[in-house]
Amino acid sequence: MSQHSTPGHSRADLTKTQKFSIAGVATLGAAALAFSLVPGSSEATTQAADVSPVAFAVSADAQQSVHAGVSKQQSNADKQAKDAAAKAAADKKAADEAAAKKKAEDERKAKETASRAAARKPVYANNLDGWIRQSLDIMKAKGIPGSYEGLHRNILRESSGNPNAINGWDINAINGTPSIGLLQVIKPTFDAYHVEGTSTNIYDPVANITAAANYAADRYGSMDNVNGAY
Repeated sequence: MSQHSTPGHSRADLTKTQKFSIAGVATLGAAALAFSLVPGSSEATTQAADVSPVAFAVSADAQQSVHAGVSKQQSNADKQAKDAAAKAAADKKAADEAAAKKKAEDERKAKETASRAAARKPVYANNLDGWIRQSLDIMKAKGIPGSYEGLHRNILRESSGNPNAINGWDINAINGTPSIGLLQVIKPTFDAYHVEGTSTNIYDPVANITAAANYAADRYGSMDNVNGAY
């Protein structure tokens, strides 16, 4: 019994030492773990420093991308507006040119028509035959009936073909309105039955014939129906 050491005492001392060692290791481990998790630690700061620039770089790229997209859209819109304005200007120019061309063509055709009309326009002789024929053309245009024969016959009876003839002895002359001209028309009758487009001079042969024919058409149906004083 005296040769053995006291086992209980040695085990107790070792156990206490081990406990301190374990406690120290545990404390150091906890401290190390706590240090690694504290937000103010150097590792956390390093991680924050590492993350923040990356996030900023992505945001800047996104903004640049959006700005580039907007700029491109604006550029496209400006180009489309310019293209539309250019097209509108080109269309207007084409329309103006077409209108000018049509106007010139219309004027050319009008001149040709006038030229042909002038070429076809009859030239009336300045005599009884020419006066009657010109009157007949006007009468036809105005819808006044009468024939060459009817006009010629009555003219010869009334004035013998003298456009300046004046009757100074009949009742009309006595009343102060003598019969005048080729068909011996008094001034009130001439004024009432004057045909537009002819002279207002009662001595004008064409105007005198046409007004008298207009009166005869109204009173007798046509100068052709007149065979005596009318």
